[in-house]
Parts: sequence; structure tokens; C-alpha cells
Amino acid sequence: MDIRDKVVVVTGAASGIGAAMARRFAGDGAGAVIVTDIDAVGIAALANEVGGEAYVLDVTNESRTAEVIAQVEEQYGRIDLLCLNAGIPTDGSVDAPNEDWQRTWNVNVMAHVYATRYALPGMLERGSGYILTTASAAGLLTNIGAAPYSVTKHAAVALAEWIAVTYGERGIKVSCLCPQFVDTPMLEAFGAHSDETRTWVEQIAISTEDVAQAVVDGLAEERFLILPHPEVGDYFRNKATDYDRWITGMQKLQKAVGGSQ
Repeated sequence: MDIRDKVVVVTGAASGIGAAMARRFAGDGAGAVIVTDIDAVGIAALANEVGGEAYVLDVTNESRTAEVIAQVEEQYGRIDLLCLNAGIPTDGSVDAPNEDWQRTWNVNVMAHVYATRYALPGMLERGSGYILTTASAAGLLTNIGAAPYSVTKHAAVALAEWIAVTYGERGIKVSCLCPQFVDTPMLEAFGAHSDETRTWVEQIAISTEDVAQAVVDGLAEERFLILPHPEVGDYFRNKATDYDRWITGMQKLQKAVGGSQ
């Protein structure tokens, strides 16, 4: 996809990866950049910065999501690129409170279902459209100490894959963004289990601008997996080649970082 002149919607855009993508899309000549977030002040400031339009949106609210999609389509006639970027980190094991599990599921998975549910019909009618899902390397591998996050990000990858398989022959393109550590507020949300782990995380964390560059490159090539950290692809291949060995290695890593639950 060439982003020039395209109508783009980005959820969870008030900060982090979403804001960086919105800025990059605007800079690359998108026809319209529509940004959404629950942060009304932040999203308004970003829209003003990029010359776009802001909608306050709780992505877990299906009716509000339907309303925003309809308003964008009415105003611009179409949505060319739908970026399902909103997400939340959640620590814990299987004994994390049900409320934490449900909220993480609603934001990291059901929000993607809702937005796709209402944007997809217009895309199918036109025979073209692009959906970009922000998942995580945790959706291909796992995230030590964060069961709700890992499980829901796996589901986000699976949903993106299903949409690509089901609607690819009807003109729908899908990419799934799976970064490892990125320098955003979410990086601190998980914390680190030791000084050594924190140092390692800081060393491999990349900027949101780096992620936005990877996104632009991935969209241009229409790749399903967009991996801002290329080594994630190696880890994923190793996992698929010898699952038991990979699990053993992750168990050792869990012990090393002090992430036992």
C-alpha cells in the first residue's frame, strides 16, 4: 500500500506507537488521518498537529465504535487503512482477577472484532481495504509474567490471520505488527524483575519512530507479519521448529529474570 491520499483511521493514537504512526502517515501524504483514543485532550492535540480529525473512543464500546466508523465513511466516503492499535498491558498469572482478564480481552481482542465488524462491509463492497493489527512479539512468543497480555495478543494475531485468510481473495489486505520492546509508557507498565533484566530491556527497546518506519515498509510490501525487531522472526522460526526446546529455553529465562508466579 502506498499511503499517499489514503483515508486512515488509527485507534489508541494519543501516544506511543499510535501517535507515531499517525504522524508518519500524515507526513507521507495520507489524504486524511483520523485518530481515536479515550484521551480526549491528547487526541485533540495530535489531530491538530497532523491536520487530522479526532474522535474520542473507548474501543470496548461497540456502539460508539460503529458510530465512529459510520461517521468517517460518511464524511470521507471510505476507510482505506484501519489501524487497530489500542491495547493495554496486564501482568499476572492465571490467578489474576477476572476483571483484569476481561478488560484485557475486551481491549486487546474484542475491540478489533468491533472495528472490523463495522469497517469490513464497506471495504468488501469496494473490493479493497487494509487492516493493520498492532499485536506484539508476545502474540508470537510469550511475555514472561504477563498471562493476560500474552494470551490476548496471541488471540489478536489469530484474528488478523483469520481475516487475511477469509477475505484476502476479496481484496482485503491484512498486516500484523509484532514489535518486541518499544520506548513507550507501556514499557514501564510491566516493570522489570531485576536490574539485569531492566538493562537488557532498555538496550533492545526501539523508538516509536522506528516502529512507524517498519510499518510503512511493511505496508508498502503488503507483508502479513511486520517485525520491527527482526530477531523476533528468528525466535518464531525456532519455536516452530522445536517447540519443546523453545519452552525449555523460556523456562530458563523465566528463572533468570525472577518471573515465577
